[in-house]
Formats: sequence, C-alpha cells, structure tokens
Amino acid sequence: MTSWAEFEQQAPELAGVVGGLMAAHKHKVMATLRKDGSPRVSGTETEIKEGQLWMGSMPGAVKALDLRRDPRMALHVTSPDPDQDKPDDWAGDVKLSGRAEEITDPETLARFEMPGDGPHLFRVDLSEVVWTRVQGDELVMDVWHEGKGVRQVRRK
Repeated sequence: MTSWAEFEQQAPELAGVVGGLMAAHKHKVMATLRKDGSPRVSGTETEIKEGQLWMGSMPGAVKALDLRRDPRMALHVTSPDPDQDKPDDWAGDVKLSGRAEEITDPETLARFEMPGDGPHLFRVDLSEVVWTRVQGDELVMDVWHEGKGVRQVRRK
C-alpha cells in the first residue's frame, strides 16, 4: 500500500489536483464492507497531514467498526454539477480506494485533537486514485494504480 506522500512522489500532478479537490469539499462519501460483505456508504471527512491521508469517526460509528473488521474502503469526492453549457469548467470528481488502519497511539490522537472519549482515527494507504472530468465531448479519467503509475482513459 502507498502513503499519500508516496502517491505525491509517484504522481505529483495528479496528487495536486486530487488534494485540491479533496480540500475544496469537506464532506465525502466512503464505502466500507458490512459483516455479510455487502457495501455500506457513509459520510466522512478527511485530512491530508504529515504525508498521510486521515479520516476520523465518532466513537462506535458503524463505519469505524466496518474498517476494524475489514480495512478495505473507497472514497468518493464529488463537486458541484457542471454548467450544461460549459462542461469543460467542471472540476470533476475523485474516487480513491485502499485500506484504512486505525491509529490508537495517544500522542497521535492528541496531535489531531480528536474530540470526546474514544474517537476513531484511521490512516489510509492508497491502491487506486481516479480523477474524472469532461474535456470537449470526452469523459477523461486520469487513473493511478499502486506500482503502475498514471494512465489516461478517454471516452466519448
């Protein structure tokens, strides 16, 4: 798995765009896996800090319990709908996937000023990042996979 800092080193341009879109939109949608393997989607917030992608959660939240049991997750960062007359102006959206590791170290929790008793803090290691947008009459996706670098896919 790849840390955010490693992703930045491997794909600096894509990481810059993705980091900017993530910072511009506080609320994201995260998918986790339930006990029976079916998907669960939950709202979440993220922060890029100390070369890592972080997510927090309230104590006992089902998304945190899902991640404790099975760390696989996906995150979707949406943006406002594009102007139908100017689709090229759309910033696009971001999807990423990887694994979330719960961090319980008291010093780390203190650095993040986690509120209340028993909050969850997860560090996300990446396996895939996709930035999707419109250029002219094409849907354009920049796709990064761990160990494979970035490739671009275009669809009409």
